[in-house]
Amino acid sequence: MKSTPYDNIVFRDIDKSAALADTVSKKLDKLERYCGEIISSRVVLEAPHQHKHKGKQYKASVELGLSGTPLTISNEDESIHRAVNAAFASAERCLKERGERRKAKRHQSVALQEETEE
Repeated sequence: MKSTPYDNIVFRDIDKSAALADTVSKKLDKLERYCGEIISSRVVLEAPHQHKHKGKQYKASVELGLSGTPLTISNEDESIHRAVNAAFASAERCLKERGERRKAKRHQSVALQEETEE
């Protein structure tokens, strides 16, 4: 899925930041280690609106196009950096679980084949 940097990072109501874009780019590269099936990716960083009781909230959304079912994860926080870190941590957990389920399914099918051969 290697693509040119920053073409899949969208800033809404937030000033573009090279440091934040670099962080997102590095985290996307890290996700590729856990799942080689990522076809496309899109990260949306936004400051939706002011909450009366919560103060300013930032939202980070990670959208991954995978073979099979796409994955979309969002997180809100008072800090855009914490929102990004939490969203990518959740995406990493989901990709790891997905890989483990696929691995378990493969082992089950191999075990069934061995049983039928005996």
